[in-house]
Amino acid sequence: MTVATIDERKYGKLLAKALPRPIANQDEYDQMAALAGRLMEKGEQALSPEEGKLLELLGLLIEDYDDRNYPLGPADPVAILTELMEARGLTQTDLWPLFRSKGTASEVLNRRRAISKSQAKKLAEFFHASAELFI
Repeated sequence: MTVATIDERKYGKLLAKALPRPIANQDEYDQMAALAGRLMEKGEQALSPEEGKLLELLGLLIEDYDDRNYPLGPADPVAILTELMEARGLTQTDLWPLFRSKGTASEVLNRRRAISKSQAKKLAEFFHASAELFI
């Protein structure tokens, strides 16, 4: 992968116009998100190297604000499984082979039984995800 050279003068002009800084409130967040959105609409191939770096910086600032103001709690393995099933149009029946029985699948999905490590590995393979999501 080739790294594009940044024209410091062009990048400086972009920075002066955008004035990126740590985001302190929702209004600033909205401004930075709108600018990032306009850059993303151009498409990755159409962005200049300087615009790409600005977009990367905006992404870091937005992520930092989100992390500080909307921290995510620990993920619920059954909720993750349910979301993945819905996204792929799957039903409980589709998971029977992974759980080795419809009773076990039902107990897991109804939160009467935890997902075992071996089941988590099978789910990870099936959904092409990390087993840690299901533990």
